[in-house]
Amino acid sequence: MARVDGTGPYFAVGDGYALYRGAVGAGGAHRHAAFQVAVAVDGEVAMDDASGVRHRGAALVVPPMVEHRLLPSRDLRTFFIEPHCRFADGLRTFGGSGLVVAPGLRGLREADVRPGGARPSRDLDGRLLAAMRTLLDEPMPLPDVAARVGLSPQRLRALARAELGMPLARWRIWRRLARSAEALRAGDALAVAAHAGGFADQAHFTREMRRMMGMTPAEAVRALRPSAAPGRVDGDGAVDG
Repeated sequence: MARVDGTGPYFAVGDGYALYRGAVGAGGAHRHAAFQVAVAVDGEVAMDDASGVRHRGAALVVPPMVEHRLLPSRDLRTFFIEPHCRFADGLRTFGGSGLVVAPGLRGLREADVRPGGARPSRDLDGRLLAAMRTLLDEPMPLPDVAARVGLSPQRLRALARAELGMPLARWRIWRRLARSAEALRAGDALAVAAHAGGFADQAHFTREMRRMMGMTPAEAVRALRPSAAPGRVDGDGAVDG
């Protein structure tokens, strides 16, 4: 893995965030279950929203579950900020339900995100935070999680939609993708990474990653391990279609 201030790609997963630094190719429209902050290392970053409107700026903020397409760039710092962490509270102050140009975030670095990523949100209901911590630790059905935090399943679902902007099931898949992405970064094979995230198989992992990140596991591997030959990343080429 290259240094974050070096010339190669860099990928890190920390408490409450993930960071990718490097080139970004053409991808499809997708939605993250996290805030995205895309920062241009030089020039501007550009994205299209669900209506096809193009947004450009030194930095762009995308709220959770907002559909967008990131345009190719030679060098970006792309942060994925978990909605339940303290750093996300500051991103919520931008308001709105779409892409936001945020020039004040041009200088954002991993060291700026790390402290707030490790602390819980002040904005979210404490019972929702407790439910999310439970889901991180245990594979538990939602009704059992709701009972543990003193809510009905219906109230917990409503709280998640109101405060996170998504169902907990979507956030749970995002967290599984984060575990699989960390396995890829560590050099694990795609099948092993899929298992690490609890996906049924490699094809399931690929579908969810394309839907929520706009890229496939094979594309992520080639970005993080440039020596990986196209079409020879654990046979994933047959899945990418």
